[in-house]
Amino acid sequence: MHLTRLALTDFRSYAAVDLELAPGASTFTGANGQGKTNLVEAAAYVATFGSHRVAADAPLIRRGAQRAILRAAVTTAARDSLIEIEVNAGRANRVRLNRVPVPRPREALGTLRTVMFAPEDLIMVKGDPDQRRRYLDDLLVATRPRFAGVRADYERVLRQRTALLKSARARGGVPAALEVWDEHLAEKGAELTAGRLELTASLRPLAAKAYAAVSGEDLAAAMSYRQARQEQPDAEPVADRAALAEGLRQALARVRRAELERGVCLVGPHRDELELRIGEFPARGYASHGESWSLALALRLAAYDLLRSGGEDPVLLLDDVFAELDTGRRDRLAALVGGAEQVLVTAAVPADVPARLAGPRFEVSGGAIWRA
Repeated sequence: MHLTRLALTDFRSYAAVDLELAPGASTFTGANGQGKTNLVEAAAYVATFGSHRVAADAPLIRRGAQRAILRAAVTTAARDSLIEIEVNAGRANRVRLNRVPVPRPREALGTLRTVMFAPEDLIMVKGDPDQRRRYLDDLLVATRPRFAGVRADYERVLRQRTALLKSARARGGVPAALEVWDEHLAEKGAELTAGRLELTASLRPLAAKAYAAVSGEDLAAAMSYRQARQEQPDAEPVADRAALAEGLRQALARVRRAELERGVCLVGPHRDELELRIGEFPARGYASHGESWSLALALRLAAYDLLRSGGEDPVLLLDDVFAELDTGRRDRLAALVGGAEQVLVTAAVPADVPARLAGPRFEVSGGAIWRA
């Protein structure tokens, strides 16, 4: 899989840019603040319909414009596709696939698959659990697009149930509708949790292998999935949807009083944790800066290996990551990704990019891109 064309109109700093791309590695260089990250962010947005930098779409639209347009031509072994996205502030975005409108944008997920490496990845290791949950959920949708609907359904249930708990807290008493939303949360939560557990099992050996390759160290990396407020919190559950749903029902019953007192949902996959370890210790709080970077890279490499197991290499997006790494990690990462079908690299300093990723080089400045 690779991008053959990426055209942007009023996206971030770009009034208009139309870029032809080829397989292999391409490097985009320029001073900080000139739009390099905006470019790879656009490619990732075409794949996921979301940004790794902001939660809302409004910042993606160039100041003064009404909308942003992204067009991407994608080539795979099976077909060529054209995906067009109109990003609107305050109203629904519109998507066309091969010039045909798509009623629900998520139906076009999977047309392009990307894996993004970025300086923000360090937060997956050092940050709060929500960052690791997002990593799992984004990858779950990329590997199995139907989980976009599962994820949206669970978030809707969570919002409705939270609103009901807040209302109950203000008024006192137990709302009659709470049991109905308990059941919705148990069912939707079990489906999402099962997907995460299956994904974790697939990622575990890939991440361990990638960590060893990137770090060059003897300590092993490991991961495990932990459910919040379960009777056996240290035991990783089995991806049995019926058993997970029953476990959520029992946990909800145990925390009913606390939820009503606090007005928040205390049970469900929105509070679970993907625990990362290096050797015997949790990575968060114990790992050195170098170990944390190696683990963050390993998580992305594991995602890449998992996606490519479906028969097509995802497009790799390396956004200024080489500036963050020592020479050894730079060279090892380049060796691991150098054989990918397409790699788009951004760097402020061209010398930061290992020679193994040499290829066409583009200059980025002031909202313009040209071949160097």
